[in-house]
Amino acid sequence: MARFAVSFTYTRDKERIEQVRPVHREYLRGLLEAGKLVESGPFADGSGALMIYEVDDLAAAQEQLANDPYAINGIIATVSINEWNVTISR
Repeated sequence: MARFAVSFTYTRDKERIEQVRPVHREYLRGLLEAGKLVESGPFADGSGALMIYEVDDLAAAQEQLANDPYAINGIIATVSINEWNVTISR
């Protein structure tokens, strides 16, 4: 398994973000329970979010993001996905 840091920014449609947020968080809870999400949360300034996936490869990370309600509903404006090598952790 590999870890991927998924960082994205939101579109400016705050109303739509609020509408989709509950189903997005439900999706993330499912990933967490399945062992495919390590942690997730929005940036303090409200501009976007960071998620740490634990999946087999980049293709799996891309697919997982593509199935996220935020992606499906056009909430994500920009995204970067980078494989992340953890060297220091709690």
